Amino acid sequence: MSTPPSGLPSVDLTAASRFVAASGFEVSEVSGTRVAGHVDLGPDQHTPWGVVHGGVYCTVVESAASIGASAAVVDRGQFAVGVNNSTDFLRPVTTGRVDVLAEPIQQGRTLQLWLVTLTRSEDGKPVARGQVRLQNVPLPGGAPQ
Repeated sequence: MSTPPSGLPSVDLTAASRFVAASGFEVSEVSGTRVAGHVDLGPDQHTPWGVVHGGVYCTVVESAASIGASAAVVDRGQFAVGVNNSTDFLRPVTTGRVDVLAEPIQQGRTLQLWLVTLTRSEDGKPVARGQVRLQNVPLPGGAPQ
């Protein structure tokens, strides 16, 4: 993962929790206006019917938006928490790499809205897209806003 903006703790997604690690999300770029990365999908993320579980996409969408939104407000002593996640599943996938791109639609004083797209690396076709509304809150142990 790239170095986060100054003041934002490094986020090791594989160490964050087994749940987040199971999504397979690898972050390659982080800023307050863009998060990029990828997920290598396979049997570990399948439903009993052999396709990637939609919860994987929801987790990646939420993670990417939260990382970017938090990077956007860290200089104000804040981080961002998701308050709504609406993810659409556009086509089934069984295996392969999916590229992840998260960008803000709106960034305000108290709320942000981010759009996250997941596309197949092999042909650029969309797999899922999600919008996440996030609230900016004080960092734990930080000065009150």
